[in-house]
Amino acid sequence: MTSLSSEASEAVTVGRTTHAAPRRRSRQWTAYAFLAPLVIYLLLFYAYPLYRNIDLSVHDYTPRAFVRGDPEFTGLDNYRDILSDDTFLRALRNTALFTLVSIAAQYALGLALAVFFHRNFRLSAVLRAMFLVPWLLPLIVSASTWSWMLNSDNGIVNAALEAFGIGQINWLTSPDTSLLAVTIANIWLGVPFNLVILYAGLQNIPADLYEAAGLDGANGWQRFRRITFPLLRPVSAITLLLGLIYTLKVVDIIWIMTKGGPADASTTLAIWSYREAFGTGQPDFSPAAAVGNLLILIAFTAGLLHVHLQRKEERA
Repeated sequence: MTSLSSEASEAVTVGRTTHAAPRRRSRQWTAYAFLAPLVIYLLLFYAYPLYRNIDLSVHDYTPRAFVRGDPEFTGLDNYRDILSDDTFLRALRNTALFTLVSIAAQYALGLALAVFFHRNFRLSAVLRAMFLVPWLLPLIVSASTWSWMLNSDNGIVNAALEAFGIGQINWLTSPDTSLLAVTIANIWLGVPFNLVILYAGLQNIPADLYEAAGLDGANGWQRFRRITFPLLRPVSAITLLLGLIYTLKVVDIIWIMTKGGPADASTTLAIWSYREAFGTGQPDFSPAAAVGNLLILIAFTAGLLHVHLQRKEERA
């Protein structure tokens, strides 16, 4: 009897294993099928363009070499050339100033507006929607509008300043103010993005915390400093990271307003790369790709730093 029951249980076990194996393989293939579109997308639109950019930067790709397909291999010569170019340090400084001032101002204004709109009051939704208009406009329209507003002769900004007794300022044609002008325009464009992300983060903070703080006698600033700002830290981190990546690659606003001038006063690394490739009428793709790779390296380093700090905070 014992022998018969043992054989029966072994048969049941073998039967279950036989049926489980095809189901397991089926689940694996289903998982691969769902994963395949993402892998194909990453390979086509990220890995391959990055490979081509690296290939461009280590060869001498002239228009003729593009047509004939026989570029000369130059190794790291293009990188040495751009690092020793007088434009490099100026473009790096402009990129740092443009990026840091833009993301700091965008975050501060976006956070202030998010906290303001977090209160429930009449017309809150309408006003919040109006603040999204700069984000929805085509960039060429926004840049052209700012070019008109900051025009030295008939711009509305100078007209307003003259009403207060301030003389004419050559916003776009003076080396002292051109970088400031494009930075102001970029800040205006980026505030709505920060507003949307930070407002969504505020929605996830429990209202009970504010009620308890109010019962303890905390004022508005104390509630912001002790509750709002600390609990928004993860959202703030990703907002600043995305703002950094976006601002590093800004080309259209600066190109339309100043083309990086005058005298490279508003030339960033992204503008330098674009100008080398398309802006002179004599394309020089390989140095442009080398400058672009430097931007990718900066953005990649910022991403790694974000991941490191996030993991450190989770462990703490």
